[in-house]
Amino acid sequence: MKILLHADAVGGVLTYALELAAALAARGAAVVLATEGGPVPEGARRRLRAVPGLVHEEAGFRLEWMDEPWDDVARAGEWLLGIERRERPDVVHLGAFAHGRLPFRAPRLVVGHSCVVSWYEAVRGESPPPAWDRYRRAVREGLAAADAVAAPSAAMARALARHHGPLAPPAVIPNGRDPARFPPGEKAALVMGAGRLWDEAKGAAALARVAPRLPWPVAIAGEARAPGGTDAPPPGPATGDPTPRALPPGPAHLLGRLEEADLAAWLARAAVFAHPARYEPFGLAVLEAALAGCALVLAELESLRETWDGCAEWVPPRDDAALAAALRRLCGDPGRREALAVRARTRALRLGPGPMADAYLDLYRGLAARAGARP
Repeated sequence: MKILLHADAVGGVLTYALELAAALAARGAAVVLATEGGPVPEGARRRLRAVPGLVHEEAGFRLEWMDEPWDDVARAGEWLLGIERRERPDVVHLGAFAHGRLPFRAPRLVVGHSCVVSWYEAVRGESPPPAWDRYRRAVREGLAAADAVAAPSAAMARALARHHGPLAPPAVIPNGRDPARFPPGEKAALVMGAGRLWDEAKGAAALARVAPRLPWPVAIAGEARAPGGTDAPPPGPATGDPTPRALPPGPAHLLGRLEEADLAAWLARAAVFAHPARYEPFGLAVLEAALAGCALVLAELESLRETWDGCAEWVPPRDDAALAAALRRLCGDPGRREALAVRARTRALRLGPGPMADAYLDLYRGLAARAGARP
């Protein structure tokens, strides 16, 4: 079976695509990975080169959730159709909603990793302004035209149906990470956070605000510059140092964007991982921290509860006092930290790339079989 796998090169979707492509190839599938939105970082490029038989195509088109993207979205559609004509895949797996409308020969799967409408609802407490009406229309039309829809959590699947339906129930396939990439290490008195600093949804600013109230130092990894935008206001001093080291308590230490191996080294050392997000369709960073043996402090979000119920300390979103109190309690309770870390890692080990790839292959085979039965 040959899959045309489309993803953007921004954030966790690229990580998801790398894990999925490698696991599909290990199961005998041929994978053509098409990435857009910017250049693939060198670390990710090295991983792509290690996948047997992988064909990688990339382009710098603006993505559908960026400012004034629609000329680029149209050009990206022609680019993807050209790849499909040349490669003739059995299934087209799309990571962008608008491309679901394209006249591919092969059946189309659209995977909703997140959407601007549900982001606005969770982060701003309101619907997007009329400037986003074209985006809404593109999402709705792309989902309606797809042969199947999937999401990484049941919460995200419900959000797609609520905001862009009616839809047939999307398939729910959790994201997976290779445990070997995030081994636990000797833990230190350190609280970690990770996420795009420019994205209000990730809660990095909340963790930075409470850092001076904690007995342990706080380090936050994540890109400060939005794609095509400006740097996020820095909530604390930047260290510029990817190497785990002793840090003083006080303001949060911003590590910037780290290569995967550097992030894994920090997580291996951190005893606690905090993710006070406002919006999170799945949470790859939480999965990585759990694999690394961190005790989790998470925002009380439907999607995070779905995966980590019984494995974390929970705090209400937007509640700095509750976040600081939960972190102080956990810093002072080694027994509780160890118990939560063991539970979280046990849960995380079920969310590998293998089960994810198997679930997608089942979905691909069903799509291909139905397409073969059509006249």
